[in-house]
Amino acid sequence: MAMKDQNTGQYTLPLVCFSIILMDVIAGILGIQAEVAQNQVQSLRVWIVECRDPSNKAFKLGFAAAVLLAFAHAIANILGGCHCVRSREELDNVSYNKRLAFGSLVFLWITLVAGFIMLIAGVMANSSSRKSCGISHHRYLSIGGIACIIHAMFAVCYYISATTVEREEKKLNSPGIMQHPPQQTHV
Repeated sequence: MAMKDQNTGQYTLPLVCFSIILMDVIAGILGIQAEVAQNQVQSLRVWIVECRDPSNKAFKLGFAAAVLLAFAHAIANILGGCHCVRSREELDNVSYNKRLAFGSLVFLWITLVAGFIMLIAGVMANSSSRKSCGISHHRYLSIGGIACIIHAMFAVCYYISATTVEREEKKLNSPGIMQHPPQQTHV
């Protein structure tokens, strides 16, 4: 009976944050492991031109990292909601939590784009079934993996600040609190 009286929503925030961190950290580890697997295949390098065999293991690990990064991003954005600021004037007049939510949302998208592009570039380099030669492109997968871990930080920051903004807005808009008291007119 006591469990039913407690607010089950209090467990949502830590659970979602833990899920985001877990997915992003696993994606980061997979990206770094994909880089290690890619470096274990045979290659011939002359100056900046490199010929190497693709690594199927690096392909699979990099692809899994990209999928986990996308899932973590989707969870943070869908459950966090949209807390955008449309103008500079609006940014000056919002709460600090909404500013934090907006700033972390911007950096969240930047790290998603950077990490996803790096992971996909590494995956594409390992997708062909024959030896490829070209300008050497090292560290795409490991940079993408590191971006996944940075993404975790911004995703959790966004989710927590967005949840706080929603609580603040609910508190301000609750029926028991009057935002603008009625003004008395003197006759």
